[in-house]
Amino acid sequence: MSFFTQLFGVNWRQMQAKVRYRILILTLLPILLTLVSLVFITIYWNISYTGQQLFMKVKADLTVANNTLEQVQRRQEKELENLLQSWEFQNFFRATHLDKQQLAADFNAFLAERRLAMDLDFLRLINVERAAADPDLRHLLTKVKGGEPFTGLMVLSSKRLARLDPALAERARLTLLPTPRADVPDREAEDRGMLSRSLMPIVDNEGEVAWYLDGGTLLNRDTRIVDHIRDLVYDKGTLPERSIGTVTIFLDNVRISTNVPLHFFPRDGEDKGRALGSLVSEEVKHKVLTQGQTWVDRAFVYNDWFISAYAPLTDVRGERIGMIYTGFSEAPFIHNYLLNIIELGTILMLVLLVSGMLVYRGAYSLLQPIERIHHVVKAVQSGRNVRIGELGLEKDNELANLAEQFDRMLDLLQRRNAQIQSAAEQLELKVEERTRSLQEKTEELQRNVSLLNETRAQLVTNEKLTALGELTAGIAHEINNPTAVILGNMELLRSELGDKAGQVEEEIDLVIQQVGRISTIIRSLLQYSRPGEFNAPLEMHQITPIIEEMLVLVRHSIKKQEVVLHQELNASCPVQINRPQLLQVLINLVVNAAHAMDGKGRIWIRTYDWVVQDEPVGVKIEIEDEGCGIAPEQLGRIFDPFYTTRPDGTGLGLSLSYGIIKRIGGTIEVTSTLGKGTLFTIGLYHEAREESGLNPYEGLMLGAGGLA
Repeated sequence: MSFFTQLFGVNWRQMQAKVRYRILILTLLPILLTLVSLVFITIYWNISYTGQQLFMKVKADLTVANNTLEQVQRRQEKELENLLQSWEFQNFFRATHLDKQQLAADFNAFLAERRLAMDLDFLRLINVERAAADPDLRHLLTKVKGGEPFTGLMVLSSKRLARLDPALAERARLTLLPTPRADVPDREAEDRGMLSRSLMPIVDNEGEVAWYLDGGTLLNRDTRIVDHIRDLVYDKGTLPERSIGTVTIFLDNVRISTNVPLHFFPRDGEDKGRALGSLVSEEVKHKVLTQGQTWVDRAFVYNDWFISAYAPLTDVRGERIGMIYTGFSEAPFIHNYLLNIIELGTILMLVLLVSGMLVYRGAYSLLQPIERIHHVVKAVQSGRNVRIGELGLEKDNELANLAEQFDRMLDLLQRRNAQIQSAAEQLELKVEERTRSLQEKTEELQRNVSLLNETRAQLVTNEKLTALGELTAGIAHEINNPTAVILGNMELLRSELGDKAGQVEEEIDLVIQQVGRISTIIRSLLQYSRPGEFNAPLEMHQITPIIEEMLVLVRHSIKKQEVVLHQELNASCPVQINRPQLLQVLINLVVNAAHAMDGKGRIWIRTYDWVVQDEPVGVKIEIEDEGCGIAPEQLGRIFDPFYTTRPDGTGLGLSLSYGIIKRIGGTIEVTSTLGKGTLFTIGLYHEAREESGLNPYEGLMLGAGGLA
């Protein structure tokens, strides 16, 4: 009403006398009250029912997670039972009882093969005496007295894990992360491990349990279960956009297996990661771990609020050892809730506007004098300077007063046009700013599309690596047999020659050495295609003897070329490396340099200590040639798998070299000038910084550079 008072300069009593506004008010008031009531009813319904449904959903998700974890344990037990009943196992087992010394190695190899096929972290056969002496199995033995298998959760210390497999103890260790709303950690790391362990009794011919088949999975860092549950209960379309569904398994209050992201909204190039080692909030820990109750409520998860459900996990003794959690982020639901309110408010305003227009049109047909006002308004909108003037009514008529006030308003609007024009110019400036912002967003989208293409190329390479792994495994099997025969015959030749062997001792040693190099190359190919399965031993070595050995080996490869090798060997700091692998890298780089020079030229090999802040940290090796060089558009791809410019090349040499150096934490850099030559620089640390938990080829940017 204040708007109408300012517009027409009349008070509320005078407004009541005007038919048009009385019609507007009487028509719009019921609509306004109805829509406002609808808004409040909707808000109440959202608060009362939607929130309740969210908690019901997360509780159901927790039930699914618990059932899935139990199904995983039952499946593990069933797989062990199937293995026990298989013909291969029974055949090995009976043979082992007949001749334990001869078949023990074959039987262990069979168990190792089945462990990998069943995705278990350990699998062993243990007799009754050893099982009774093992403190970790005593509680399980009480469960299998009747001859039935048993599966359950178990927590083992680092030392006990190492007795099963030293690799399990290393994998179980998690660095604890200080977490908001959680207790301050009282130690730097959690080195205990939670196992899903199955014990399968084996009955002899007399019906007595004589052996146990013991197998299980370490849940620490094993994301298969939590990812499977997440994909099951939070599939695409089950949550709002940008909502994150997560599942976690806790050891005590530490996340040991989770898909809660370390960075909820990573920046460009940053990986989301997983919040392994972070802690649960103090209030959840008290209710679930201390009191043993189920938590179904909103909770602070790592660094955001989630609709959450927690349930305690118990071990084979019935003691609480951790928790299982399901939940999804709360913010998108609040966003949708506020968006619904805004939408309802917008609808309210639109309905009021439409209703007002309809009432206005109806009142126009009833009040002819207002038609003239309407035409004047249209004329003013078209830019004409006109006024209503006299309507032919009495001076005290409300429409006459309205026309007079309207003319005054037009005068006022004319004076304000200049102000509006100025405001319009400012608006154009803001529109230009928004346009520039939209262009920046478009460029960002293009970058994201480019990143998607790069990721797709990486997937193609991974498929190639899988095929290469299968091919290499077959080649390794076929080559290892003849190399073993060659080695045996060379030893026999040395023995048969006796004292005369000294005349060809160097040739015999060279053949044995090269056969060993063949085995090393085959193992390196396997290591390239499946790097996670091979851990080459690292030892301290001086670089100079390795360079000299490399020069001896490489002369056989380039002896037909007019290549001059210049040495500047000044390194004195020992480094931790695998000698055969480094030889492989150096030979590959020198041979590549010789090929780049088209048969003749010079190659410089330099070594010197790597010094940082006046302290030696390792050794640098430089291999420089004066060949044809590498084009800038190719320089960024030389380390990519399968990329080569030579017709007879495989594209694996430099990529394999890259992986070997990166796995020990070293660096490999390249600079090249087209037509002048290329310089490769290798940096090796005094103590290797092994990256066994990472993909050594993760730094490669297929088709786009990315040298490290």
